[in-house]
Amino acid sequence: MAAKKTVKEESVTVEKTPNKRLKTKLIVLLAVVIVAVVAGLFVNQVHTNNQLKKENQKLSNPQAAAQAETRTLTQEVGKLIELPSSETPTVATVVDVSKLQKQPFFASAKNGDRVLIFTQAKKAILYRPATNKIIQVAPINLGTGQPQ
Repeated sequence: MAAKKTVKEESVTVEKTPNKRLKTKLIVLLAVVIVAVVAGLFVNQVHTNNQLKKENQKLSNPQAAAQAETRTLTQEVGKLIELPSSETPTVATVVDVSKLQKQPFFASAKNGDRVLIFTQAKKAILYRPATNKIIQVAPINLGTGQPQ
């Protein structure tokens, strides 16, 4: 009689833990990315809200906004040239340079340039904020309004 050989089959269980670990890492990474995006959106919203509040304050009190703008502009120009310290200038913006080209003071002016007029010091300054340069300085003659 032939001897029967019995082959015992053993089942090999392969653990799928590397896939589970990878999935867990991906889920954690995705959660971190989502939290970061939400946090970034929140910070952006707070920043935008603060900007809008500042703009609303300017619009609610235009005189104070104009004074603040004049103060800032005077500080910027004061870094480039000595300004009269005893007075606050009157500030104008060049809006349509084509109407001013015939005047020598505005020969090099561009739209957006600012003019600081110091009436007591009898001085006018043409300033270009885009390049942070003084374009022209000239004395001004303010007539008394009475014929001589």
